[in-house]
Amino acid sequence: MPGKTSCPGGLIVIGIISLCAVHVSSEIWSNEVSDIEYGKLGSNVTLVCKPSWTGSPVAWRLNGSATLPRQAVSSNGSLTLVNTDLSMEGNYSCLDQGGDLLWATKLRLGHMPGLVSVSFKMSNHHSVQCFWKQPAKSHLPTKYITSYSDRVSRVEPCHQDSVRPNECTIQHPTLWHHYHMVNITEVNPLGAETTLVRVQFDALLKPDPPEAVTPEPVEGQPSRLRVSWTYPSSWPRGEAYTLLFQVRYRPRGSVNWSLLNTTKTTLLITDALVGHAHVAQVQAMDELKYGHWSDWSAEAEAMPWTEPESSTLSPTIWIGLFTDGGGTVIPTGAEVKTDENEDEYTSLGVLISLGLFAGLILSTLSALVVFLGVRQRRRDEMIKQELTSMVKMKSLPI
Repeated sequence: MPGKTSCPGGLIVIGIISLCAVHVSSEIWSNEVSDIEYGKLGSNVTLVCKPSWTGSPVAWRLNGSATLPRQAVSSNGSLTLVNTDLSMEGNYSCLDQGGDLLWATKLRLGHMPGLVSVSFKMSNHHSVQCFWKQPAKSHLPTKYITSYSDRVSRVEPCHQDSVRPNECTIQHPTLWHHYHMVNITEVNPLGAETTLVRVQFDALLKPDPPEAVTPEPVEGQPSRLRVSWTYPSSWPRGEAYTLLFQVRYRPRGSVNWSLLNTTKTTLLITDALVGHAHVAQVQAMDELKYGHWSDWSAEAEAMPWTEPESSTLSPTIWIGLFTDGGGTVIPTGAEVKTDENEDEYTSLGVLISLGLFAGLILSTLSALVVFLGVRQRRRDEMIKQELTSMVKMKSLPI
């Protein structure tokens, strides 16, 4: 973890920054009005009526009122504020016995600078972003001096943006695989404090997640998905630095991921679960494996290819043929539109029609069997009658 250091190189940097801090402390507040005084919160602050004073009593006012803070003590033309807090800030003035203004000042209270908490973000090889936080709000106008150095080069500035006062950027760091010293010096009217951090940039490298992750079905392949993505926009392309990618995927609802590695920006999944939607994510890392894997991209979902359902006639046409026997002719390729909300009723109609058709066939077969049975019975009776007549004729005397 980055932290403060006491190495000789660090002491050299501290010396340089201290010289800068002295210069800044003499100029940085030049835009402030001259009648502002600053005090440390929680301490005792004494205000002195500065014009020539003959020893006659003076009267103190706070924001024009004779009501002073309870902890205020007036003595010999001075006013002492004990154990100050923010409620004691304001415009103080002293008046002579005739009520004429002798002196006025604006009191501002706050904390002295302290060591800041520093963090880094390195999304590519060409820049390092530094962020810091104060341990406590100073309540005073504050500026920062920032710089960095390595073990062989001179001190270089960490570029600051006035819009983001607690950030700076190290552009094109030299010898990025070596340790660097980064300093953040906080300056306010009460003093200055320098925070030194020793850091190795290659250990910080962490690309942003890949972008535009898109899984797509493969035509005619129900167990395959093709996943594509692009480099993160913060990673420069067309240079020597390339990325290694890791793709993970799973059927929707499953907790088990499958993992695949590639250096390309597309990958073919060959073992997708047929008929199930899948989710996929991609992460990136420097191909030489410096630093860390990026965060995973957002989940992207796709369904593998499924074979279209084939049917000669739509459910509506079958219902027409079976219910009214109208012999409706539908041209080849004609499309019959059905309301999605009527799917259940259409299916029920098909089942009823099939049942009626089966009943009709069964009735016809039964009638045919009965007809054939009756016909056979009549034929048997006729043969029997003919045989009986022949026997009687043979029994007659000649």
